[in-house]
Amino acid sequence: MRRRTLLNELANLFYPDVCVVCGNELLEKEVCVCLKCLSELPKTYDYLQKENALEKLMAARIPFERIASYCIYSKGGMLPPLIHHLKYYGKQEIGKLLGRLFALDLLGSEFLEPIDLIVPVPLHPKREKSRGYNQAEMIARGLSEVTSLPVSSNNLIRVIFNPTQTKRTKTQRWENVKGIFDIANTSFFDNRHLLLVDDVITTGSTIEACGIALRKCNGTKISIAALGQVLL
Repeated sequence: MRRRTLLNELANLFYPDVCVVCGNELLEKEVCVCLKCLSELPKTYDYLQKENALEKLMAARIPFERIASYCIYSKGGMLPPLIHHLKYYGKQEIGKLLGRLFALDLLGSEFLEPIDLIVPVPLHPKREKSRGYNQAEMIARGLSEVTSLPVSSNNLIRVIFNPTQTKRTKTQRWENVKGIFDIANTSFFDNRHLLLVDDVITTGSTIEACGIALRKCNGTKISIAALGQVLL
């Protein structure tokens, strides 16, 4: 054990952990991102506002109760490098960390009070195997750690392997996700209020496809939470 600790200390000396946003060396208890960058995240606080931008975006597309995001996702901003490292560089700790921070804001709010179950937007098994985890589930796990709400990660499922949504138009995004989700056991979600969780909402096409699949369940209510929202 002492030898492993010494090796870790030597590795940190020559290859110190740095913040994925600003590149500064991390302090001992900082994980992937420094406290200074976390303090400067462009938080929306839109869970406090009914008919916020995301709720207007999704209006009349699927039935939902509330929608909230943690931060604005903008080119050159603080959130994109965090999401990029979460999805493509194995930094699943970022998802859990931001999920916990988001949950701390939501605690005690009317937004969170009726939720029964947290449901991450699923990846296709092939993509999840390749990545090693589902980034939306990492966010959901962080939310769960703070709220003590259970997570369901295997009932809403992705049944079609589709190309990435990156660089697609709004119409192309919808065509890309149409019919790709299903429910394994509809009765498990019956009469529950679900918090559907994703990393970033752009056009809302993925969330809409999930909502259409969830219509198979009886008496199910849906609220939605994402780490980031893209202003269109």
